Amino acid sequence: MHLSFDDRLAEAEATFRAERYSEVLEQLARLMPESADHRAAQLLGEALLKLDMIGEAAEAFEHAGLRRPPEPYPLLSRAARLYLDAGRDDRALALAMQLHRHQPTDPAPAFILASIGLKTGNKALVDAVKNQLVDSDDAEHLKLAVRLIGEDLRNEKNLVLFSKLRVLHPDDPFIRMTLIGFAREFCDYPILLREEALLRAEIAAGDTRALAAETPHYNLMWCADEVQNRLAANVAGLVPFPADAPARRRAIPHTWGGKIRIGYLSNDFWADHATMRLMRSVLAAHDRAHFDITLYCHTPERFIGADDAARVQWGRIARIEAVDDIEAVAAIQRDGIDILVDLKGHTGGSRSRLMNAPVAPVHVAWLGFPGTGAGIDCDYVIGDRFVLPETSKPHYHEKFCRMPESYQPNDPWTRQIPTPSERRAYGLPPDRFVFSAFNSQRKNSPEGLALWAKVLVANPQALLWLMVDGTHARNATADFLRRAGVRSDQFIFAPKMPYSNHLARIPAADLGLDSFPYNGHTTTSDMLWAGLPVVTRKGSNFASRVSESLLNAIGLPELVAADDDDFVRLCTVLASDRNHVAVLKQAIADNRFVAPLFDAERFCRHLEQAYTHMVERAKAGLAPEHFDVPGLPPREVPFRTL
Repeated sequence: MHLSFDDRLAEAEATFRAERYSEVLEQLARLMPESADHRAAQLLGEALLKLDMIGEAAEAFEHAGLRRPPEPYPLLSRAARLYLDAGRDDRALALAMQLHRHQPTDPAPAFILASIGLKTGNKALVDAVKNQLVDSDDAEHLKLAVRLIGEDLRNEKNLVLFSKLRVLHPDDPFIRMTLIGFAREFCDYPILLREEALLRAEIAAGDTRALAAETPHYNLMWCADEVQNRLAANVAGLVPFPADAPARRRAIPHTWGGKIRIGYLSNDFWADHATMRLMRSVLAAHDRAHFDITLYCHTPERFIGADDAARVQWGRIARIEAVDDIEAVAAIQRDGIDILVDLKGHTGGSRSRLMNAPVAPVHVAWLGFPGTGAGIDCDYVIGDRFVLPETSKPHYHEKFCRMPESYQPNDPWTRQIPTPSERRAYGLPPDRFVFSAFNSQRKNSPEGLALWAKVLVANPQALLWLMVDGTHARNATADFLRRAGVRSDQFIFAPKMPYSNHLARIPAADLGLDSFPYNGHTTTSDMLWAGLPVVTRKGSNFASRVSESLLNAIGLPELVAADDDDFVRLCTVLASDRNHVAVLKQAIADNRFVAPLFDAERFCRHLEQAYTHMVERAKAGLAPEHFDVPGLPPREVPFRTL
């Protein structure tokens, strides 16, 4: 009796279900030459897979896909994936490219192309397909997406990616805190409000485990509690120093020279970085007769190569970006540095882990990170009486070195002084009172935005000019403000701009509004330099007290509100009295070259006093202790003119 093709295929399928896979191969070897039906080739692929013959299975599925089945795409997609698993990348690449052309939004071929691109170093191929992985529900696809885009703060797809992962892994604290971080970057207030409420409830109940998965820098964006700030401990590559490490380091014999040898550690030694805009004139002002300055520079070459800064004026450059930590430590030790100053702390690109080696008798933290460097071996943190009050001492392992005026240096020579701007150039109405908020949008917390909304509701004729970029971020910000009772004609978005253009637009506003709980730092000093008064409120940790420090250093302590209600009241008083605002602007102009805030030379002399005191204690074998740097007499003659 002659059996039909379908009957013989059914027999082979029954044999497959009986798990006699080698026998299936024999049956199909007789059957397949007789018919072009794709089903036999597909069954062959399944049997070969069971026998762990992956490459041969890929060929079978490809053969099935080419036999014109009703839906060839799934078979060819499976073949391409099996070619990848078998290490036959050339065939996987060719087939995946073909599939990608026909189904450009399908994450399956995108996964294959991205995997091969990673393996071969083909960045263009990876970049072309990586975002499509986010649209998948396949865990392996999402895992690769995290690897490819999960650290890209500019990629909005991460909101989708980590929202999916949050559902798939609800108990994973890293995924949770990463989602919150991206929600900040793109101003996704529904996510922030939901997740922050959950966090606060957990913390109130005594459960602080989630904080251990948060980076210290992102923790400051929403949390102004110094106890909780110390618990944010997700710092890649940092092994906290043992409790006895500082004492052992200080006990190492050290040869002191005639000059004090200062080393600064950073990857920000290029002219257009915010840190160098602040401190370049201080570096240049160091007294070379008494101080040797070395910059331990791990700045990426792409910044240095395009930079026109005369870095030699800042100090001797010791490039360590291409060496590992062991070599970098050895280089610093060979130089006999007396004080090593970490300018990064818990911020991006930091190599603060070098501070946990015995590189110098005195280790200092300054400027980069506004808080304690938990896990980093520093003897002192440089601050001032505003950012580091007495109440903060229990929350720091570092001893306080408090500058007499402000901890923040400023460069008064390379910033241009803007002239009054035409409002129409920025789409601003000529007659309305304009509040401005120009901090990075990640600092526009729900708490801060709600406070600005109260100001706008209390001042219906005023508007807010705020810097937010990106469609998602702008839509979310607008929705938040409208829900808080703000009319759509009361806010205008400002784009990011090159630094010189940004400075030039600042005078078009009437009054700056500070961000909370993470204040403006360089941004506040930029506004004051440009002649714009800024209203802030008192904070409860370093990051939330910076603007208070800066306003006192320029001579405008009256712009520091006591609390939220006082903030709204003060903004309302000023919005209704342009003459008062004009007086404040004139005070900034009068104080710019006399008050301490922008006096780089004065700051440098105070800093050198601090370094000298630290060295004298170390030479005497004394442990670090809190101290305040005494201030020089007030300046009577401007340090520069227009």
